[in-house]
Amino acid sequence: MMKHAIYSIFMLCVAQQTFAAEPLTGAQFDAYATGKTLTFAENGKPYGSEQYLPNKRVRWAAGSQTCLEGRWYEEADQICFAYQDNSAPQCWTFYLEDDKLIAEFDAGESTVVYEAWDSLGSLSCMAPGLGV
Repeated sequence: MMKHAIYSIFMLCVAQQTFAAEPLTGAQFDAYATGKTLTFAENGKPYGSEQYLPNKRVRWAAGSQTCLEGRWYEEADQICFAYQDNSAPQCWTFYLEDDKLIAEFDAGESTVVYEAWDSLGSLSCMAPGLGV
């Protein structure tokens, strides 16, 4: 029960922090992310990894899924991602807190993910058609 209470307080602080900072502009997001591979977590569990390439190109993988190639663009105060699978673009509000990204997605129910770690290396992608 104590772990749950501490975790709830932590998540409340994270949620409050996202509203305390100003959302990143496209230029700020580009300057921070380009050239990095960032792994995001939600509620202490891996959410996925994204490699930020030049010219607003991205490569996304959630878990051991095959990578999706895409592009990002700025719309209002959000950074939107459109991927090769032709799914609807996903728009996130990004904040920089303690030199780490926090991203909020609100599609009826808010999802908050945070940068767990970064790398200058490429994203490891499973070849299409492989897996379980």
